[in-house]
Amino acid sequence: MRILSLILILSFSTSALAQDIPGSKDHPLVGRYEGSVIKKYLTKAYEELFLVNRPVEKYSDRDKKELHSIAVAGKLTRIIYEGPAERSILEVIRNYQKKLEADGFQVEFFCRQKECGDAPTFWTVANSKSGLRSIWDTNTYLLLKKNQSGAEIWVSIYGVESSGTATNPLSSHVLLSVVESKPMEEDKIQIKDADAIGTSLDTAGRIAIYGIHFDFDKAEIKTESAPQLKEIAKLLKERPGLNILIVGHTDSKGSVDYNTNLSQQRATSVKAALVREHQISDERLTPIGIGMASPVASNREEEGRTKNRRVEIVER
Repeated sequence: MRILSLILILSFSTSALAQDIPGSKDHPLVGRYEGSVIKKYLTKAYEELFLVNRPVEKYSDRDKKELHSIAVAGKLTRIIYEGPAERSILEVIRNYQKKLEADGFQVEFFCRQKECGDAPTFWTVANSKSGLRSIWDTNTYLLLKKNQSGAEIWVSIYGVESSGTATNPLSSHVLLSVVESKPMEEDKIQIKDADAIGTSLDTAGRIAIYGIHFDFDKAEIKTESAPQLKEIAKLLKERPGLNILIVGHTDSKGSVDYNTNLSQQRATSVKAALVREHQISDERLTPIGIGMASPVASNREEEGRTKNRRVEIVER
């Protein structure tokens, strides 16, 4: 009995260790396994990503996110922990599970090795280009969710372990991703009124529109887009001879085909809303989706990706 009690020696102190990289800290809702060290640390006020919630069976399915992952969005904290020595990754993740379930989280998905599907494919998907070491033959993964004050909190814990040797003892490596759902600050880019749209079409032949909003990974237009759609319709009514292209754009996250299809669906939704809600002739509107092909900023940072996710109105 005493031996069993020694197994669960998890410390969830949020104090930093001396070896942690500068500026890093534990997530206050999760903590860390005792003796582990932060090797990479990243926070973003808003990010959109996919978290694996079922096995990934075939390599050909690695980019088909809807088959194996759930779309989430919000404040992101991502941490890579290394160590401690001589603790299996299963022991580490089970300790996280025990602690988080006690705090009200529910397990959405757990898998280990073959249960995760094809090992290298699962590593490619779950690693999410984070920099986690590619020791994928020991895949162990845990996804949890908690509803708190009207928001969803997602915790993804992906772990692998290196094999022990005389000079390099068994060591765990953990990728922790915490997503706290909250809406993106959408008032940073103002709605373009009919006059501004018309002026831009007269001078440049096109204008980027940021007042049309969609849920993450969806093509349905959100209700707060109504004022911007009204201004586009106003211009079209004022200029009955104006025909336009409605061009959907995305950032570079995801595959080319996926983003092209999504942007086409969004452009089509904008056309449908203008026809249905504002009685604009169908023949005046041509929806086109070009995905990530025409960025206006770098996709390396969220600020640039936000600018690239847009609808453009182009004079036809």
